[in-house]
Amino acid sequence: MRSAAAALGALAAAGLGLAACSTWEAPRFDGPRRLGGVLVPAATLERGGRAYMKACRPCHGAKGDGQGPQGVGLDPPPRDLRLGVVAFGSAPAGSLWRDEDVVRVVRGGLAGTGMRAWDDVSDEDLAAIVQFLKTLAPRFADEVPEPAVAASPDPWTDAAAAAARGRLVYHALGRCQACHPAYASPAEIAAMAAAAGTRVEPRPEAGRPRLVPSDFGRAIAATDFLRDPLRSVRPGHRAHDLYRAVAAGVGGTGMPTWKGALPEADLWAMVHYLEALAPRER
Repeated sequence: MRSAAAALGALAAAGLGLAACSTWEAPRFDGPRRLGGVLVPAATLERGGRAYMKACRPCHGAKGDGQGPQGVGLDPPPRDLRLGVVAFGSAPAGSLWRDEDVVRVVRGGLAGTGMRAWDDVSDEDLAAIVQFLKTLAPRFADEVPEPAVAASPDPWTDAAAAAARGRLVYHALGRCQACHPAYASPAEIAAMAAAAGTRVEPRPEAGRPRLVPSDFGRAIAATDFLRDPLRSVRPGHRAHDLYRAVAAGVGGTGMPTWKGALPEADLWAMVHYLEALAPRER
């Protein structure tokens, strides 16, 4: 997987096969393009370009750099699509987005951001937009998306026991309070770390989320699960969406891929704990 800096550095050298166009005019393509290992017809790319310029350009910009006129001042800022990653993808964080991830984000939106749920774009236009977006991200010229992180069955039958285990995983094994708020006292965290055989370094103002670097172009605050919207969680898909965010990580941010780093039972325990912190459907 390339770094964001390497991806942006490739922009200058990337030949996108576009005919000349104005600053925001829908681009023309001189032939099909192989993107993410798939040959995409020029007609599909041109249809996607037209639909993108109408629906997405105002925030994401004509070049996909997140610098559209309506994106100024949004916090977090619009995604820089040139990087080829989405914040809540199903593949490991930092890898290329999968088509279904873009469709899910567009259709469901991201709570607490300027990305609304788009239900006024046809399925055909959205499918074409997804392909057009790949022309803005040089990585798609020579990489293919990684497989989606597979969700295992939830092994917990006792939600309270699962949340209790998740509390220990959050504070002592994952040490999530390094960025997210701590939801236990220092003494409780020390006791949990001792029980888990780990060492946890306290941080100042542990009850507040940290501002962490991101590929959005500015630092962003880590989620406070008691107060903040759960951005990628859809009604009716709550547990699955939380599992995906924890297991796959969050592209463009400091949230790593936890799949394989923690046992599956602990990943699901974390999901139950996060659900207990933010019990309302969002």
